[in-house]
Amino acid sequence: MARLRKRGETIRQFILDNVEHHPSDIVQIATEKFDVSRQAINKHIRQLIEQKTLIMSGQTKDRRYGLPPIKEVTKTFPLDNTLQEDVVWRNEISVLLPGFPDNVIEVWNHCFTEILNNAIDHSSGQMVTIGFKRNAVSTEIHILDDGEGIFKKIQREMGLLDERHAVLELSKGKLTTDPSRHTGEGIFFSSRMVDDFEILSGGVFFSHKHTEESDWILERYQPGKGTGVYMKMKNNSSRSVKKIFDAYTTSEDYGFNKTIVPVRLAQYGNEMLVSRSQAKRLLSRIDRFKTVILDFKGVDSIGQAFADEIFRVFAMKNKDINLLHVNASREVEQMIMRALLKAD
Repeated sequence: MARLRKRGETIRQFILDNVEHHPSDIVQIATEKFDVSRQAINKHIRQLIEQKTLIMSGQTKDRRYGLPPIKEVTKTFPLDNTLQEDVVWRNEISVLLPGFPDNVIEVWNHCFTEILNNAIDHSSGQMVTIGFKRNAVSTEIHILDDGEGIFKKIQREMGLLDERHAVLELSKGKLTTDPSRHTGEGIFFSSRMVDDFEILSGGVFFSHKHTEESDWILERYQPGKGTGVYMKMKNNSSRSVKKIFDAYTTSEDYGFNKTIVPVRLAQYGNEMLVSRSQAKRLLSRIDRFKTVILDFKGVDSIGQAFADEIFRVFAMKNKDINLLHVNASREVEQMIMRALLKAD
């Protein structure tokens, strides 16, 4: 009996831990995980609903499950010189995280204050709205301003081609439009500390998910005003500020000297990465790092000129940079090796 009770607790905890990512197919996921019938899983789901730790919406095929919020707050503040991110954190947000592990509170403190400070210093907006939602498994924080828009501002001040190009530059790190007051590290590190990090601004949606370890963008058809940042993290996460900083710094000087560049962000739609101009855009500003890892995930092929510009021309001019690549397909790897052989 005790063994059956423990197994039931394990199944119910699995449902709670995974329902946010599988709201419509959690029954199937749990059935396959524990090799039991759908009726057995539905019994556990009914129990969770009765305990008010799970909610259900829709009928039959459209049925979805989710976690009810324990605490949900939305507040709006004027974006003027009286707004201070540490004060908002201390008075409005930290008090909503009772009993959280120290490492989780530290991550939220870092990410919240960094993103709110960006809105205060850079958005040129009038108001900022902060949304907070916590359930039994995870916490979400939204920060939305009514300013110019982060990607549009980066594009304008750096003279970039468009907002998509701004996303590519932002993903590398060390990007700021106000170097006298900012290092350009805030968004880069914040996006890697939480489980889900998203920016919606203008016509572009940018996302970095911890589970995927990659950056990607989508274009919207109806551009909105301002910048919306969405962050989400499990309440029992083992991630810490130190772990993330250590992953991108060197032991010699503890500087932010390592970056991972998602190569597919250099693509526009279904175009091929074939030209030297595309390669130069990808390589822009990476001479600020000692180690650069080019992530070719999602890139099926590249052209000879694109590969040559990166792995022969740039590499020969920047021998002090450790240029690496990962997740290359067989075709991409062959083109890279061809360029490397020419460099020798």
